Amino acid sequence: MGVSQKKVLKNWPVNGTKLGMFIWLAHRMTGALLILLLSLKIFSAYFLYTKDKKPEWALGIHRNPLVDILILVFFTFHSLYGLRTIAIDLGYRKEKQLFWLSNVIGCIISAVLIFLYSKVA
Repeated sequence: MGVSQKKVLKNWPVNGTKLGMFIWLAHRMTGALLILLLSLKIFSAYFLYTKDKKPEWALGIHRNPLVDILILVFFTFHSLYGLRTIAIDLGYRKEKQLFWLSNVIGCIISAVLIFLYSKVA
């Protein structure tokens, strides 16, 4: 393995050197997407509950299971990444362990929530 390959692998996110940046970016992206999706749900609910004639586009958006599942998944990972940030701020220094722990727990919680949602919907 050449020097340039070692340099690339050293900066690869899995090594732990860029994990903080990945979490920071994912936390910001999930927050922005949550704002967008929840605004879309509230906007479509406004048209469904205040108008006599309910528009089809609002009904389609409001009852779209993909939007609901994305909200569940984004909320799960956003909250876990926030808890990870709080743990690091309080002095826990094993960032790589927290990265994998938050992602594994996020995947498990998301899978359970999607399963429960599919049973209810």
